[in-house]
Amino acid sequence: MCGIVGYTGAREANPILIDGLKKLEYRGYDSAGVALHRDGCLVINKAAGSVADLEKKLGDQFNKVTVGIGHTRWATHGRPTDINAHPHCSCDNKIAVVHNGIIENHQSLRQWLADEAGHSFRSETDTEVMAHLIEEYYEDDLLEAVRKAVKRVEGSYAMVVIAAGEPDHLVCVRQDSPLIIGLGEGENFVASDIPALLAHTRRTKILEDGEFASITADRVEISDRDGKVVEREILEITWDLEAAEKGGYEHFMLKEIMEQPVAVKETMRQRIDPSTGQVDLSELGFTEAELSSLEKIFIVACGTAYHAGLLGKAIIEKVAGVEVEVDVASEFRYREPIFEKNQLAIVISQSGETADTLAALRLARRNGLKVLAITNVVGSSVSREADRVFYTWAGPEIAVASTKAYLTQLVALYLLTIYIGKARRSIDPELAGELVKNLMDLPGNLKKILSEESLSRLSSYCNHLSQWESAFFVGRNLDYPVAMEGALKLKEISYIHAEAYAAGELKHGPLALIVEGIPVIALVTQKAVSEKILGNIQEVKARGGAVFAITQEGFDDVSRQVDSVFYLPAVNDILAPVLSAVPTQLIAYYAAVARGSSVDKPRNLAKSVTVE
Repeated sequence: MCGIVGYTGAREANPILIDGLKKLEYRGYDSAGVALHRDGCLVINKAAGSVADLEKKLGDQFNKVTVGIGHTRWATHGRPTDINAHPHCSCDNKIAVVHNGIIENHQSLRQWLADEAGHSFRSETDTEVMAHLIEEYYEDDLLEAVRKAVKRVEGSYAMVVIAAGEPDHLVCVRQDSPLIIGLGEGENFVASDIPALLAHTRRTKILEDGEFASITADRVEISDRDGKVVEREILEITWDLEAAEKGGYEHFMLKEIMEQPVAVKETMRQRIDPSTGQVDLSELGFTEAELSSLEKIFIVACGTAYHAGLLGKAIIEKVAGVEVEVDVASEFRYREPIFEKNQLAIVISQSGETADTLAALRLARRNGLKVLAITNVVGSSVSREADRVFYTWAGPEIAVASTKAYLTQLVALYLLTIYIGKARRSIDPELAGELVKNLMDLPGNLKKILSEESLSRLSSYCNHLSQWESAFFVGRNLDYPVAMEGALKLKEISYIHAEAYAAGELKHGPLALIVEGIPVIALVTQKAVSEKILGNIQEVKARGGAVFAITQEGFDDVSRQVDSVFYLPAVNDILAPVLSAVPTQLIAYYAAVARGSSVDKPRNLAKSVTVE
């Protein structure tokens, strides 16, 4: 997830590009760059850091340039450096490309371009492949060269390309990543999201998957893969800028919840071979001998990431047969853990800058353990200091309360579990196949949970919940870590005091707090313990508690024993916690909205905790 802007017209392009990139900086903020068309040449300027850093670097030296493209980056392939920033250029600097998405077969294309066609590469990125590939096909027709190049590409992309020999021409193509054309008078624009356009026009055309656009100051022509012209209606944008940045949603948190199907899909991309159903984590560099000899794994994290770690422990022990200890990072180094050979430390951090998690990482490495980091930020401290890194491609997360980063952390742990289990020959092949199928079905099942009907149902429930100052979440087995994360979400953004309990513990104290009508959210997705938790629910009901159950389709006994129920698509029980996390996020969100809380920036909290 990055930001793209392009302009062709009669005005100065540089201020338009910089302003547009600033509007898109919420989509990516580790580096930025522009390619400007001046006197028959392309001038490229790039800077690691913010768009403001790029603006300072540019100054006023390009005041008369009227055509250009720009990009603000969220790093995926390659660290956030000047060289890795977009735009990327061909060998002769006559073609420049900005790109959102992932070129899955970039390594084989890079090798072919270098070995067979003699191209030289400057960066670590997958995107640079596109500049050289287009150069390879360019014969004074940029659109045709782009059309030929993308036929060889596997992956997702929104691309805008300019060529030195075609002074006022932008060529665009889209597959799985958004791209929007803004229509002006004697000028036209392109951007990856609406906020970059609103200062200049509200008249837009939306590119669809597999479509190309040829754009000059006076003309916009959209065509399909075969070159057939596509007629597209003009869409008038009525949102204000703040709503546009949030994709039309009221809050970033809701936008990020709704982005979870895509975030999950991106995190699995290239890590599951759909033709064989095999999990491929060769990117991590583990040998089969290393994984086979593992005797213990430490998982260390804070807050939401800690809850992901708790679920990770449960599934790794259950499926892969490796002992796991999970620690809150702030306590890990003070309990003097016992380190021995054949152990692995896994640290989980959305930002990759969490101070306590970094300290735990350093302690593990000082004691001879290899460290695997699960993080969302390329080039972060955790990613630089770990021995191996599993990146979750969730994109930037603006809301303080983590949603899509948490879900992608879970997906990373499931993939890792299957991979370890296979290497150790400890996972049943039939189970492995079922889990992989369920993982591949996750984006579609998440979309079902995020349907308008589901959102309305959860919002209605929160009208009752929001009236209370306390609530309980209960679950057993794999549901318990989800209950803990649900309680954390509710208290951090709605300020309702929420506690999570393993349901079997209710009679050991918490039942004393159950009063008439108090909200109790029960997670019931594990068949092996469903009768047990239904018995616990009856204990709550007998004392007047109002029970809202989250369960799977097919758990028919649940609805008869609770006040209301929310059904998830049926999956293998081991995968159910990924789905059940989403309604708990929405419950927290709607309760916070009902109470008038600051959803995206809850009091006293920060997105990245960089001090102990």
